[in-house]
Amino acid sequence: MKHIFPTYQQFPMELVSGYDWHLVDNTGKDYLDFTSGIGVCSFGYSNELIQENVVSQLGKIWHTSNLYPSELQDKVAEMVAPAGMLAFFCNSGTEANEAAFKLARKYTGKAKVLAFKNGFHGRTYGSMSLTGNPDVQSGFAPLVPGIAFAAYNDPAAIDQITGDYAAVILEVVQGEGGVVAGKADWLQAVSEKCHDQGVLLIIDEVQTGIGRTGTKFAYEHFNVDPDIVTCAKALGNGLPIGAMLGKKKLAVAFGPGSHGTTFGGNKIALASAKGVLQQLTPDFLKTVQSKSQVVFKALQERVAPLGIVKAISGLGLMIGIHLNKNVKVGDVIADLQQQGLLTLAAEHNTLRLLPPLVMSEPDLLTGVQLIQAELQKQNDQVNSLVE
Repeated sequence: MKHIFPTYQQFPMELVSGYDWHLVDNTGKDYLDFTSGIGVCSFGYSNELIQENVVSQLGKIWHTSNLYPSELQDKVAEMVAPAGMLAFFCNSGTEANEAAFKLARKYTGKAKVLAFKNGFHGRTYGSMSLTGNPDVQSGFAPLVPGIAFAAYNDPAAIDQITGDYAAVILEVVQGEGGVVAGKADWLQAVSEKCHDQGVLLIIDEVQTGIGRTGTKFAYEHFNVDPDIVTCAKALGNGLPIGAMLGKKKLAVAFGPGSHGTTFGGNKIALASAKGVLQQLTPDFLKTVQSKSQVVFKALQERVAPLGIVKAISGLGLMIGIHLNKNVKVGDVIADLQQQGLLTLAAEHNTLRLLPPLVMSEPDLLTGVQLIQAELQKQNDQVNSLVE
């Protein structure tokens, strides 16, 4: 890569084509994909309905602008937004979180926002300032003021939520932060405290939303009541689209001229999103839950007992395998690539798994088997050094 800023440490192969839940590199090597493009291509790489929708729209018009009404935009908004919410379409998760940040401050007239350590909300200035990872923020000070951080899943965080905050923002499962799932009673306590104090609750569903955890949005697993929900990634199955979803009462603060986007709500991206949402049925979500149970059972039986594995965490098909310091997750990922399996890393030496939701159960178990074999090898090497 001679003409691109080196903002990514890249793997040594280019992925040039895909089918079902497999990817093919520029040498013709085939990979079983446990990444979904970092939680994006939940319906894989050859979904007929999504392709048909996009090709059909491509033959009509690509882009108009938000100066004109769009029946397609309104239809997708109806499909994605929880009852009683309106949608604002943008191009990414970080844009959705920027919009949520702006809306919370403008609606409440307050500046302070509470976020959580190890949380990740994006890399633009507002969303980066909300991100509880010093490595992401390094070198970009001064950040947006007025943001405080609390420990995730910590009961003491509840006491930090006071009426002088505009909002609290959190992920139900911290993805980049190590695939750490929120505890039900803690999430419910956060929700209740926010509403008691007149503080808006923003739930970042950029990675957890659109079926990843076996429900449309991850917060549906718990008795919580968000005021704003953000989503992106899997919404377009690879085409760039994000959405901020907020309760209708918030519309008074987001009138004409208050916020905008040139490409948000693009008709090609919306056509893809419509195809995703058409297939995100209750029956489909039940299959995700069923597959998740099978995968977690296999991991607990085959992988968890290994000495180098500290814990297995996650929800649905969003999974983290936490490794001890004797093994580098980057080495595990590189070895698995050689064996034809693509995986990801997360904070705290975590092997992160985000397979396409449409992947067959046998191939999910094939991936688990490859991971087991690799971690068994790593475990044996560590034990031999100790001996």
